[in-house]
Amino acid sequence: MSDAPPPPPGSLQALKAAHGPRYRWLLLMSVMVGTMAAIMSSTVVNVAIPDMSQHFGLGQERAQWATSGFMAAMVASMLTTPWMLSRFGFRLTYTLSMWLLLAGGLVGGLAHSYPLVLAARVAEGLAAGVVQPIPAIIILRAFGHEEQGRASGIFGMGVVLAPALGPSLGGVLVDAFGWRSIFFMVVPFCLVSLWLARRYVPVTGPGGVARQAGVSLDGWGLLLASGGTVCLLNGLVQWQAGQPLLAAGLLGAAGTALLAFVAWQRRLLQRHRAGAALQPLMDLSLFRCRPFAMGSLVAFIYGTALFGSTYLLPVYLQMGLVLSPSYVGALLLPAGVVLALTIAAVGRLADRYPTHVLVSLGLLLLAVSFAGVGLLSPNTPLVWLVVLTVVSRIGLGFVLPSLNLGAMRGLPSALIAQGSSAINFLRMLGGAAGVSLCGIVLEWRLAAHGASLAAGGPPAPRLNAFHETFAGLAALCVLALWAAWHLQSRPPAPQRT
Repeated sequence: MSDAPPPPPGSLQALKAAHGPRYRWLLLMSVMVGTMAAIMSSTVVNVAIPDMSQHFGLGQERAQWATSGFMAAMVASMLTTPWMLSRFGFRLTYTLSMWLLLAGGLVGGLAHSYPLVLAARVAEGLAAGVVQPIPAIIILRAFGHEEQGRASGIFGMGVVLAPALGPSLGGVLVDAFGWRSIFFMVVPFCLVSLWLARRYVPVTGPGGVARQAGVSLDGWGLLLASGGTVCLLNGLVQWQAGQPLLAAGLLGAAGTALLAFVAWQRRLLQRHRAGAALQPLMDLSLFRCRPFAMGSLVAFIYGTALFGSTYLLPVYLQMGLVLSPSYVGALLLPAGVVLALTIAAVGRLADRYPTHVLVSLGLLLLAVSFAGVGLLSPNTPLVWLVVLTVVSRIGLGFVLPSLNLGAMRGLPSALIAQGSSAINFLRMLGGAAGVSLCGIVLEWRLAAHGASLAAGGPPAPRLNAFHETFAGLAALCVLALWAAWHLQSRPPAPQRT
């Protein structure tokens, strides 16, 4: 009979013993609900911006900060996830994020001033940024190599449904109850996730180790990363708004912050290896692993193309092909359904086939779909447009569950949390910049063709500008395809926690 003491209540070991082999799926389901709430909060507010602008008497540019503020906060806070997991453990980190997301939803829905709405959106963005790297950490630690793809597929399918269904449901709520109802959408998800976290999320840190109360946060690194992100996004917005001098100053400040961040992180890493307690916010030794370095490049480009095309396609359909908003929604619906089904199927393939092949195939399909849009005309049957959007979503479905696995399977176990945080940060940074970049390129090509998005005027120059912008997205996907092929590595032995 063993004299070993029982594991502490709420620890990873205790929960695994209590729930048996199914525990890893219960844990994944628990964090999936919270991640769905976080992702839904990032997209659903867009349908409320017109009503919110009218309520507070705002211009479009100021109202758009409800989205931009969320994105900037989310991108910056992603880098704090490894520190929070080590300092507070999985359960406290996750529940604090859910409480902050819940508070942001309630305050935003009850706010009577726009600054308070912005503060609520920033709070939601901070919570969403901390939560999003957690599922990839759990999948790589709690699941064996033979199940990681399936887990990624199931998780990805659930997460994709949130932004797909959120705007549709949000539009119904805005029409029925006004813009405030949008903020309350996350409340039931947060409450359910908090209940699930209390039952299934461990109190221990990554790898099942005890929380490290003395771990300090790299404040200077966070300040440089946050400041650089805000300057980059503002610089792109000002460039799009026709303020080249201000934009150049902000983009220069962003570049300076990036160089200072890299130098500071290298210095901290050297100090930490020499025995200093303070760890860098981003461990740059991650990028010595070629699959991770290439995966990070793919993630940044992929985020730019994904978010940029998500913005560009509806604008093209409405202002280029002059289709009604309801018609556009009906055309895009089949693609959303296909995306969810593809992710679930590709997740199983990722357990049997090399991830670099799956990611490369997905990027190739994306490039083909973007290039195909350039061949459309007002006389093209709309069925071809539906086919191209379906092809693009199949491409997304191949990339989403495979990219994190391909980039991070070769990392040492101790760097998995850092790797998940870094690759999510780069993907979302690319996405946040992608919307502005697409807008900038589109306006550049419109000016080159002597066209505008205003009603009237010959449609051909306007369509040419859209087609050239989509061609740029196709070229980005081809560039990412080169990096994706270098994701290949020999899979390590399964790592379980």
